[in-house]
Amino acid sequence: MEGIFNRILALAEEYRDYTADNLSKLVRIKSLSTEERDVQAELKRQMEEAGFDEVFTDGFGNVIGRIGNGKKIVAIDGHLDTVDIGSMSNWSFDPLGGEIRDGFVHGRGTADQKGGVASFVTAGRILKEIGFSGDVTLYFTGTVIEEDCEGLCWKHIIEEDGIRPELVIITEPTGLKLNIAQRGRMEMQVNFRGRSSHGSAPERGENAIYMASRTALEIEKLNLRLASDEFLGKGSITVTEVISQSPSLCAVADYARLHLDRRLTAGETSESAVAEIEQLLQGIDAEVVLPVFTGKSFTGLDIVTDKYYPAWKMDTDHESVQLGVKVFNKLFGRSPIIDRWLFSTNGVMTCGIHGIPSIGFGPGDEAMAHVPDEKVAVNELVAASAFYAAIACEIAG
Repeated sequence: MEGIFNRILALAEEYRDYTADNLSKLVRIKSLSTEERDVQAELKRQMEEAGFDEVFTDGFGNVIGRIGNGKKIVAIDGHLDTVDIGSMSNWSFDPLGGEIRDGFVHGRGTADQKGGVASFVTAGRILKEIGFSGDVTLYFTGTVIEEDCEGLCWKHIIEEDGIRPELVIITEPTGLKLNIAQRGRMEMQVNFRGRSSHGSAPERGENAIYMASRTALEIEKLNLRLASDEFLGKGSITVTEVISQSPSLCAVADYARLHLDRRLTAGETSESAVAEIEQLLQGIDAEVVLPVFTGKSFTGLDIVTDKYYPAWKMDTDHESVQLGVKVFNKLFGRSPIIDRWLFSTNGVMTCGIHGIPSIGFGPGDEAMAHVPDEKVAVNELVAASAFYAAIACEIAG
């Protein structure tokens, strides 16, 4: 096996420019959530060019490549949608240029997370070149709509495509650390019902804005006393939007709404998070509502789902985590740093809801996600492509 790993490392380095060029091509295609059609076509072309055994696009718009046809099913996942560019004045280069210079690929999505996808395409090419075999089926999933609704793509893969892996490797940026957990998240809306009166006599009404404002200050205090987990860290809550309405600008507001972003640590659930807010609302005419995500994939599929994405955490002694540690050590001659993501990933569905063992390893710095001047080191692309190919070989034995 040591000989195979050395060959994988050599091929990953040999294909350095190939990986960077493929990433550059993906970056040059703008691909906001639900608008991924063109970038998915390019990924399909790259997979076919790399010699994958099968490549298809499912009804949700996910591009899925397959290598092997064994009983053990393993998936390597990365999403192709990105957030928007934001103000161009914050960028020092073309965010859709895909420029390769100074050892980096530059542009929107390089770290979050087209870099992981370009690396797994190279891993597939390496596996085909070395004659990968064994009782394993590898699926390489280029997924969609992750930025708007993480995990939803995998709900379709598992429940509609009928693909349920025994292990999922998430290629979100980890800075080449081995990530095994993330906090969850959910959204809540709190609707406040007041009573309007003329603005010249506010005492005759009940101002819904004041009700919401007092509650917002209590939510600020709640954030300080939320539970914490030694590994995942502390849960959090914040108000992200305030909306109000009244019969006129000369009348007391009879309605207000707070939108809340809630990050969930280990042991916290949507039920417990809602109960905390309801406790603050005692004696107030208000209700907590859990919003739903609605949309349409680029394939035309209608989407409706709750905006709840549970936390998940793998035990460090789990065989899947130890597999990642073993492969990293054999490949790079040192032990990996074991960590977790601050943000949310498709693992909310694979591990958080469906209980499928999931680990993360990807090129790029998590801090590069969603920021101007996003970039990823080509050295990390090379290392990631080697890791994905090596872990497949280790699983196949």
